[in-house]
Amino acid sequence: MRKKIKIFSLFTLSILLLSGCMYPDDQLKQNQIPYEDQIQAVQTVVNKYKEDNGGLLPIKTKSQSTPIYHKYPIDFKKLTPKYMAEPPGNAYESGGVFQYVLVDAETNPTVKLFDLRIAETIRDIKFRIQAQGYPPYKEKLDEHVFSLDFSKIGFKEDPYALSPYTGRHLPFVVTGDAEVYVDYTSDLFEIAKKKEINYQPGEDIRGILVEDSAFVPAYSLPYTIDPATNNPIFLTK
Repeated sequence: MRKKIKIFSLFTLSILLLSGCMYPDDQLKQNQIPYEDQIQAVQTVVNKYKEDNGGLLPIKTKSQSTPIYHKYPIDFKKLTPKYMAEPPGNAYESGGVFQYVLVDAETNPTVKLFDLRIAETIRDIKFRIQAQGYPPYKEKLDEHVFSLDFSKIGFKEDPYALSPYTGRHLPFVVTGDAEVYVDYTSDLFEIAKKKEINYQPGEDIRGILVEDSAFVPAYSLPYTIDPATNNPIFLTK
């Protein structure tokens, strides 16, 4: 009888342990999905906060030199618990992988996302570059932009970022000062073929990626239109 009880207890404990392991994985998957209803819920409370606070926005203060798509991160501490019980489960503040930000902050504050997992890959690349002492440039893509020979900094396969716009694998590039970025050229080219671009050479065209998407092109260089070919090119100074 004692043997049966022991076996039953072990079986029950195994089920509980398995359940405990499965729950976090399931929750993790939930935190990696950009749910439209969560974005809309944040948009609603941002609008309400702005209305109640004389036009002020619930954002963290960033310097003027901060890249435009990182410049207006939403400060959920200003929204909870008065405007919402807690940040969305997929937000970084709740253990998710997305940073909630605002675009068009001065004219039409609109909630968007970017994937923070890209930052982890960039940190890894930069760490390896720093360990070597210099970027192993592979091909010159623009006056100050290069592809990398990742094999020379210990990668067995080239790392990539998953595009939120096309689902493609986007390469990483490096500038002359060893800053690493995602290359959205192929996404811009694809979208430019499908819709009319109302930008002039010299203007940043990344807005076409944002218009019909929940995402901003995070960790990107600015791009413009080549006047000769009308194709996307890096907008470098």
